[in-house]
Amino acid sequence: MSAGFIKHGIKTHHSSKSMYNIWKTKYYSGPDSSTATTGASKYYYQIQQSKSYSRFNQKAKELGLPSPTFSSSSSSSTTSFKLGLVSWYLGMLKSRPIITKSVTCALIYTAADLSSQTIVLQPSEPYDLVRTLRMAGYGMLILGPSLHFWFNFVSRVLPKRDLVTTLKKIVLGQTLYGPTMTVVFFSVNAALQGESGSEIVARLKRDLVPTMISGVMYWPLCDFLTFKFIPVHLQPLVSNGFSYLWNVYLTYMASQEKVDTT
Repeated sequence: MSAGFIKHGIKTHHSSKSMYNIWKTKYYSGPDSSTATTGASKYYYQIQQSKSYSRFNQKAKELGLPSPTFSSSSSSSTTSFKLGLVSWYLGMLKSRPIITKSVTCALIYTAADLSSQTIVLQPSEPYDLVRTLRMAGYGMLILGPSLHFWFNFVSRVLPKRDLVTTLKKIVLGQTLYGPTMTVVFFSVNAALQGESGSEIVARLKRDLVPTMISGVMYWPLCDFLTFKFIPVHLQPLVSNGFSYLWNVYLTYMASQEKVDTT
């Protein structure tokens, strides 16, 4: 074995020992050397975590989201999961906008109907799952797609976001889209329950005007926030979020007894 090789090996050994002492000084002050080894592992773990945080921050900037802050490994895991979920949802909105908005709408209608039944049912009464399925189907097949096309239409006709344009969008929603979809909702739900045409008309005469008055009291502020501050591809999602409370009320109204036309 050459003297140079021995010398090089001694230098490497001293270098490794020096690095070990740094880790030991940084992470350990007790007599057990196993803890120092754990400290070295912790040091490497933190390096890897910092790299992961940098990637998450970069991804957040690309999505236009605030950069996440991390205070512990558990919080970092939670934040990374949320960021990944948001990234996945935004990707689905871009690649499959109609189906994504429709499924979202169906889930919100399902939750709203179950909440509505929870409010009015006695503890011993079972949930009407057929009714919940009707509501979910309406959200999936009718309301979800219609919201997609409606918000895209409004953004093309009125592309600005100034106050006057936003108020115009609200008026359009309250005079055109809102009444139309309320009539469709009551009619479809009643028809699925086996009501005749005359019974559906009688239900609309009884329930439509009170529902529209309630809508005028609730939706203008929601629409203002949606149209003024939310990008068009996220407007159906935000509108669905506002519609949760509204749908609790709406599903309650739709569950009323049919009108006796005799």
